[in-house]
Amino acid sequence: MTGDMLLVFGLLAVTIILFLSDRVRLDMVALGLMLALMLSGLLTPRETLAGFGNTVVVLIAGLFVVGEALSRTGIAAAIGAWLARSAGTSTVGLQVRLMLVVAVLSAFMSSTGAVAIFVPVAYGLSRQTKIPPGLLMMPMAFAALIGGMLTLIGTPPNLIVNQELIDQGFEPFQFQSFTPIGLIILAAGTLYLITIGTKMLKRNGAGKQAGPEMQPAQTTIQDLAGNYGLSDRAALLEVLPGSRLIGPTLAELMLKPSLGMTVLAVQRDHRMGAVSAHVAGPDTIFRVGDLVLALVDHNLRKELSEAGLRMLQDRMSRSSNLDHAMGVAEVVVAPRSHLRGKSLAECEFRQRFGLMVLGIQRRGKSLGEAEDAPASNPAAEDTADSAFGPGADLADCELAMGDTLLVGGPWEQIEAVQRRSRDLLVLDIPAEWRDVAPTYTRAPWALAILLGMLGLMVFEVVPAVTAVLLAGVALVAAGCLEMKHAYQAINWQSLVLIAGMLPMATALDKTGGLAFIVDKIVANLGQLGPLALMGVLFLITAVFSQFISNTATTVLLAPIGIAIAGELGVAPQPMVMAIALAASAAFVTPVASPVNTLVLGPGGYAFKDFVRVGLPLVLLTLIMTLVFVPMLFPF
Repeated sequence: MTGDMLLVFGLLAVTIILFLSDRVRLDMVALGLMLALMLSGLLTPRETLAGFGNTVVVLIAGLFVVGEALSRTGIAAAIGAWLARSAGTSTVGLQVRLMLVVAVLSAFMSSTGAVAIFVPVAYGLSRQTKIPPGLLMMPMAFAALIGGMLTLIGTPPNLIVNQELIDQGFEPFQFQSFTPIGLIILAAGTLYLITIGTKMLKRNGAGKQAGPEMQPAQTTIQDLAGNYGLSDRAALLEVLPGSRLIGPTLAELMLKPSLGMTVLAVQRDHRMGAVSAHVAGPDTIFRVGDLVLALVDHNLRKELSEAGLRMLQDRMSRSSNLDHAMGVAEVVVAPRSHLRGKSLAECEFRQRFGLMVLGIQRRGKSLGEAEDAPASNPAAEDTADSAFGPGADLADCELAMGDTLLVGGPWEQIEAVQRRSRDLLVLDIPAEWRDVAPTYTRAPWALAILLGMLGLMVFEVVPAVTAVLLAGVALVAAGCLEMKHAYQAINWQSLVLIAGMLPMATALDKTGGLAFIVDKIVANLGQLGPLALMGVLFLITAVFSQFISNTATTVLLAPIGIAIAGELGVAPQPMVMAIALAASAAFVTPVASPVNTLVLGPGGYAFKDFVRVGLPLVLLTLIMTLVFVPMLFPF
């Protein structure tokens, strides 16, 4: 073993440890690895940076844009709405339909994006059918991961192993090469999840503590307010002549500490009969006759009256224009959100998202009250959030992954969070949204372009990367999304991770490390035959994929699989196919994939739920791989 080889193995070990620790961003680890390879002289700058020009990186970037178009034009949401309308009350029937729809969608767009779209759908179906969300969320997430096994573009590991075949001069996979084995695993996985998996979830009580109590299918603003204990506090007030509140701004009035009042929106009558309504802000000023939608402490009715406010009704008005100005939604703190570990005041929540936080729940229990809230921070009294937002106690609560927040503000701001924010996932939007939400008229264009892209790829008219780039340009040209939204849709962290890890495979090959690993595996296990070695590669990939990026794992193991096949004198396709399938079998931990992390909170799961349900599914996938891959791709 040479010094260069030892250095490469050392860098690889440090990289894996950093991945496992989750203390450093994955893309920063990849960039650090690139710098180490260059500074050590193991690779030239040209070799190190070659990953950014790799076809697979460009292809994945294009697929992010296509997936965003499906979301922005409402195609994915329309599929979810159809599923909600056609849902029965059978747990098994609903599970099967939800899994199949999400799996098919994940075959053509990011599985994380597909699950993000369908978490609110599954949540609504749970309320409608009274089925615990825990019985729907995990099967849906696992189906999305299996959906990545259905097509060549279903998930980055598929594209990576295919590109490795091309780079080393072997026959690549076709668009539909993954489909037969993917369908077999999907069928077996679905059968397992609706029988044994569901029994395990029921026995462990998964999902019983998830989110608010189940509500009617058509959630309203009043329903959401009730879930967070705000229904009795919502009131419509009129500003009377002579009110001492007329003149100063809301920020100056400090109504929360003085009157226990949180102002949400204001409606104002103008001359010529015009009426306007707007969400309250720090610069809002009251005028005589204004209607004020607010959260109030009803024990302070006398104080409100003395301040010049008359309470018209105790519940949100349905006869005013305030609903069109003031939107409400329930959101959840997303995996890897920049908000984790920060209070609302620290992350400047209102300034960042244009929304105020009305309530926070963690595992179904409200925060900001009693022992759940940290001591009030006097300094927070000067912030906008404490002055007229959620209150100082709530403003000081540190957010954690999976927390659900009831937010209020302009509908367009809620829409912006729903479409673009990677920190928050919109979990539930009330029925009032239908009256103000935009319509998506470009959906037919998006659907036609998507079908055209798939046709070009299936019939191999042009290379896959060309088809995806054509689709991306066509979607922008057709007005399905703006160019700025296309850039925002690309997960740059994932691209940097892939491009940064590709040079490690080059370094392993250049220093002889790859040959060393292959020789050791073949020397110790070669006598077991190619099928056994394929199983070993599957298990190694599956184990690493539970704790570190499955993309990075695939980048490292794909060349090893091809080299092992060369040593044994067999075709490399079954070896790398096993690696790609194992990379998608990230079922055992909630951190194995963002897909799992997305459903952790809404499904009410514990870590052990993923282990108990996911581990048998990994073993089932291994069995299906060992039985059917050699039939479809002979050694």
